[in-house]
Amino acid sequence: MTTSTTRDTVTELLRRIGEGDPTRVAELYADDIDWRLNWPADEHGRAETPWIRPRSTRADAADHYRELVEHHVPEQVDTQVERVIVDGGDAVVLGEIRQTARPTGRAYRARFALHLTVEDGLITRHHVYEDSLAVARAFTPAG
Repeated sequence: MTTSTTRDTVTELLRRIGEGDPTRVAELYADDIDWRLNWPADEHGRAETPWIRPRSTRADAADHYRELVEHHVPEQVDTQVERVIVDGGDAVVLGEIRQTARPTGRAYRARFALHLTVEDGLITRHHVYEDSLAVARAFTPAG
């Protein structure tokens, strides 16, 4: 895998995420994916944040992006990508997400690192490391 192919795939992924079409985003993922989020194991499966869970397929990836849209206010989304670091088939995207939780109306900011692996032009690894406390607080019902 060349660094330029990896960078091209990651650049296209970020562009498609920005367009907001989950099916088109998912087309960049392999049939089988190593997908993880850094949340504590006991936090997976929370009703407030259903998109935060392990995934393993291209269809799962599309569902992830659909669930993100369903649970956030689309007009109040802003992701700042600060840097993309590429080494062979691996890439790390660093930045900050700024979203508003649809059910609570609370805005939040969360720093993130996204580790991707690209093989044959498709993403085979998607590991997210983010400020899970900021996200959980925004989605936790008042009281």
